[in-house]
Amino acid sequence: MLKLCVAGAAGRMGTAIIQEAYSKGIQTVGAIEFSSCLAVGKTLRNLGISNQDTEILPSEQLIRALSDADVFISFTSPPADLVNIPIVVGQRKRIVLGTTGFTSEQNRVIIDAMNGKVPVVFSPNYSVGVNIFFKLIDTLKAFPQNYDFSINEIHHTGKKDAPSGTAMQLGEIVSNMRNYTKTVTGREGMSSRQPDEMEITSLRAGGVSGIHNLTIAGPHEMLRIEHTAFSRCALAQGVIYAAEWLNKQDTPKIYNMADVLGLT
Repeated sequence: MLKLCVAGAAGRMGTAIIQEAYSKGIQTVGAIEFSSCLAVGKTLRNLGISNQDTEILPSEQLIRALSDADVFISFTSPPADLVNIPIVVGQRKRIVLGTTGFTSEQNRVIIDAMNGKVPVVFSPNYSVGVNIFFKLIDTLKAFPQNYDFSINEIHHTGKKDAPSGTAMQLGEIVSNMRNYTKTVTGREGMSSRQPDEMEITSLRAGGVSGIHNLTIAGPHEMLRIEHTAFSRCALAQGVIYAAEWLNKQDTPKIYNMADVLGLT
């Protein structure tokens, strides 16, 4: 049976992942949090996360938390993963990584740490719908050049990175298709849109789990494609799909959700 070690286990995303796994009979045998977190030293049962007696350990005890796990799952922060991922790789554990907000240099470092060493799924978004959304974009290349593509995303007030990793991935796909060479993330004052610009805007409001839309507007019509996550369960479901799929992979490389879903 698949066994998991989850980083950020007491956080909102970590909790959703553990609960989704438990509903499918998958055990979380390792769990970590930052050392000053009040959940450290308590069990998943104590915290009401699931009926498992797995103790949440401080991140300094990551190797102990990993000992019985098949797959390490992390939705934490770039600084945490820059420390944790090389340790996980050193223990030869498979990795499902969903942390966003890496700088270009941090992204390079994290990829170098994983690539060719262990099987990894690394994606900015694990929802099934969003990844099919990514695939649909290729069909939009038929729009004439005088149609503008713009992206808007909305997340809860606690989300730290903006634009979201999902919006940035959408923007990269669109920019490659439309030959946009510049990304604009906000406008103020006199700022008309230029032909080479990809436009991405972000809103942070309330408890919104995640809304991403792509707007394509021409002189006389507009098409809008939108994905809405009702809760973090949409992401957690995809994470468990990825972990189950990854546990069957032996080639040490970095995969994405298109590989998991058979969209490649």
